[in-house]
Amino acid sequence: MKKLLFILCVCFCSQALAQQAVTTFILIRHAEKGDDGTKDPDLSEAGKQRAESLVKLLKETKIDAIYSTAYKRTRNTVAPLAQSKNLSLRSYDATRMEEVEAMLKEFKGGTIVLCGHSNTTPATANYLTGRKDELKAFDDGDYDNVLIVDVVERGTVSKVVWVSY
Repeated sequence: MKKLLFILCVCFCSQALAQQAVTTFILIRHAEKGDDGTKDPDLSEAGKQRAESLVKLLKETKIDAIYSTAYKRTRNTVAPLAQSKNLSLRSYDATRMEEVEAMLKEFKGGTIVLCGHSNTTPATANYLTGRKDELKAFDDGDYDNVLIVDVVERGTVSKVVWVSY
């Protein structure tokens, strides 16, 4: 498992941005999925271990809300985190960016975890940064990406960090 942290991009950190409320989105692709022949498999054993690693990774992070798409693999990736933070797991449709916009308004200045898929996680980051198609879909076997996007408002981002866990 990679333990690599690198900065993808640091965007205009000015005093004006520092005075505005920054909302942090922690965007996660679901952990390794099983292969049960269905379109909605649960996590594999490796995926369950990765979900527990996520709890350790975000242990000291204050989180205001945790969202997941309606699939078992996404829900079960962040369910241990939600339990550790004593938060209920909320559902969202990763193809409806107006839901992301609503989260940005509801939790302004807070921290939101979103668990999606190899294509929707980068698409959500692109939406938040206002840079269409900058991040491409993750490779199918790539399960260890976490994107952290600090947003003042959609299209105004103070930083984007890409972490592997």
